[in-house]
Amino acid sequence: MTIVLVHGVPETDAIWDALVDALGRDDVVRLSPPGFGAPLVGGFGATFCDYRDWLEAELERIGAPVDLVGHDWGGLHTVNVAMHRPELLRSWVSDDIGILDADYVWHDAAQVWQTPGAGEEFLDTMMGGSVEERAAQLSAIGIPDATASSLAAAQGPDMRQAILALYRSAAQPAMAEAGRDLEKAADTPGLALDATEDPFVGTGENRRRAAQRAGAHTVTLDGLGHWWMLQDPARGADVLTRFWADLG
Repeated sequence: MTIVLVHGVPETDAIWDALVDALGRDDVVRLSPPGFGAPLVGGFGATFCDYRDWLEAELERIGAPVDLVGHDWGGLHTVNVAMHRPELLRSWVSDDIGILDADYVWHDAAQVWQTPGAGEEFLDTMMGGSVEERAAQLSAIGIPDATASSLAAAQGPDMRQAILALYRSAAQPAMAEAGRDLEKAADTPGLALDATEDPFVGTGENRRRAAQRAGAHTVTLDGLGHWWMLQDPARGADVLTRFWADLG
């Protein structure tokens, strides 16, 4: 069975390095969304529906139902596929399903990115300066230094453009409307990861309500934050392995 990992914003697949090592498997595929470690090709709109369609096309190329794991926006792309094309999946895992709850409020940075003018200014500051300066900003929000350096090196015009388009396509009520179909995700076994110290993915109630509607089992990652796969990769690998083993 193929395991597919999809990351989020403002990231590359380097965030999975430690988790892949901990999993110790040779059937893991990492997919990089356009603009985030992969080129932002002409004609790609970078809306959240565009990313769903991109991921579905990548899974079609793999050719057999996969165990799909998404982090951050990758987690939203994952649930969107589970709602829209469940036949592509054997199972799905998401760590930010709460964003699809009707009452979710975007975090402060997202609201700035969604604001014309202010979003461009914010990203010019965020992605300006040297790689070392950008890496220091990422380290300050909890990303280990080595990974932060890798992510910082990938930042540039493509990522800036993709962030603005993606977040503006997802300004509320867009996510609440997308979440109306959460029950459709229950057609495929799902796992919601609830990292208790993650400040970006909504309240505990947002997470619980969305997971319940999607028919997902929830595992609480007590004490871990947004980058749980970097903080405690062994624990993350154990949770995932147990979930897949239970599928039979």
